[in-house]
Amino acid sequence: MATRYDDAVERLRLAARPDRAAPAGMEGYLRRVRERAYDVTDGDVDELREAGFSEDEIFEQTVAAAVGEGLRRLDAALRVLG
Repeated sequence: MATRYDDAVERLRLAARPDRAAPAGMEGYLRRVRERAYDVTDGDVDELREAGFSEDEIFEQTVAAAVGEGLRRLDAALRVLG
């Protein structure tokens, strides 16, 4: 039986679309968001803006990468517990 928690997680999966391809020129930044978010700086975002990405694009891609990675880790933890 699906719970409210399950529904919320599924809605996150659909909204984040973590399986979508990264825009060209943003792959390295998004990899850093997924692997070492604590290491991302304003300078990284400035570089993306200088490369022509809008604030909205940067925000949406950052959130999608972070949520996707969080869901990947959640799935791994649930497999271990399950």
